Amino acid sequence: MKFSNAIKSALPVAVLGFLALGLTSTPAVALTTNTATFTVSATVAASCSVSGTNLTFGSYTGAVTTANSTLTVTCNAASTPYNIGLNPGAHGTGPYARNMANGANLLSYGLFQNAAWTTNWGTTSGTDTEAGTSSATAMTATTVTVYGQIPANQVVAPLGAYTDTITASIIY
Repeated sequence: MKFSNAIKSALPVAVLGFLALGLTSTPAVALTTNTATFTVSATVAASCSVSGTNLTFGSYTGAVTTANSTLTVTCNAASTPYNIGLNPGAHGTGPYARNMANGANLLSYGLFQNAAWTTNWGTTSGTDTEAGTSSATAMTATTVTVYGQIPANQVVAPLGAYTDTITASIIY
């Protein structure tokens, strides 16, 4: 059987059209969809942090010398009760017997919770720590003043810088 050139060139198009019709006429397979739900949760624990500014007495001349420092408390929950304790320092010999050092030379000082310098600051919660409550708005800083005092009439080496390091702890 002989086909004309016109039929020969139309034959591939006809075959493709027939195949396309055959493909589109196949029924689609139905898919089943299942769904599920799940819970997402987290627990946020209360947390507080404390930071402080340096307490600098300046020059000690043998007279009572005072200075203040500020502690900043920040809690992630509003109105969180806390207690702040201050350790004896690197050169302290007791809960309230704090010393700044210059080599082997010591200069004693005290840290207090009040401006009258009558309430020592220590580390025993409920006894000699500063109790407070964080701000009524979460993550808003609350400030606390540390009152420092060097007693009068100490005999110390006259030259040099005396230093100590205090660690502030917060219990909440």
